[in-house]
Amino acid sequence: MACGEFELIERYFKNRQEPRFDVVKTIGDDCALLAPAAEQLVAISTDTLVSGVHFFEDMPADSLGFKALAANLSDLAAMGADPSWVSLALTLPEIDEPWLELFSSGFFKAADYYGIELVGGDVTKGPLSITLTVQGQVPKDLQLTRDNARIGDWICVTGNLGDAALALESLYGRADIPSDDLEYLINRLYHPTPRLHAGQVLRKIASAAIDLSDGLASDLAHIAKQSGCKAVVDIDSLPLSDQLLRNTDTQQAIKLALTGGEDYELCFTVSPSALGSVESALAHTNTSFACIGQMNSGEGIEFRQNNQVVDIDYRGFAHF
Repeated sequence: MACGEFELIERYFKNRQEPRFDVVKTIGDDCALLAPAAEQLVAISTDTLVSGVHFFEDMPADSLGFKALAANLSDLAAMGADPSWVSLALTLPEIDEPWLELFSSGFFKAADYYGIELVGGDVTKGPLSITLTVQGQVPKDLQLTRDNARIGDWICVTGNLGDAALALESLYGRADIPSDDLEYLINRLYHPTPRLHAGQVLRKIASAAIDLSDGLASDLAHIAKQSGCKAVVDIDSLPLSDQLLRNTDTQQAIKLALTGGEDYELCFTVSPSALGSVESALAHTNTSFACIGQMNSGEGIEFRQNNQVVDIDYRGFAHF
């Protein structure tokens, strides 16, 4: 039986979740009606994923649904926000119901796990693309931003860097990786962990933060520029997984960690006096972190290795 736009929404996207208390009107009206809590700022982020640009056409649909939402939630994590609501605009070349069943299952797996409700969106025909707008709430005056790092602040990152980039190298046929390591790396690419709990505990401790989607070299440069400082990075301190180190040489591992993107970890700055608080707070969220450098006077990013300045012209992902 043919399935039109509204039947598709009804079948795969409506009434799939327990409603949040702060959703007054949801899918089925012209707009969603939402009720933010008192003394909260609403954090909003929109992202578009295009087939052939952001994901392979044959990427498993359930993994695509999960990653599309998880990657966007990473922006909320960088602001220290609690996830609340999401809208989804889905452009499809044709109606493929088995694909939609898998995609929606992956999407709602992430949505239910992270406590965010789908409240609206759109479905239209065209080249495959996915646009999400996530909204979260953060207590007034506790939001994390990119422009508040200070000279002397430590630069830290959560998790490990470069794993997802190495998975991409394998999918492009540029790396031959044993199956056990490849399974770990592909999972890091397809099922990123938005560091929401880390962001929430850091909002009282960190001075600035950003999520790592385009690569540390590019993303940290935003903090440096907007804060009016120079970021000095100790390459020897980059957190690299055993799986990355086993399957690359040292220089490739460094390049993937600095420019590969797709990590969806947090990069944040913190004053020296607050570093102990970071260790205690992140331990409660089961999140590892590493100090990789310090903010200094000047501008841009300086890379150091073995206490020597090194000339690295690494750039992260850019659309244009």
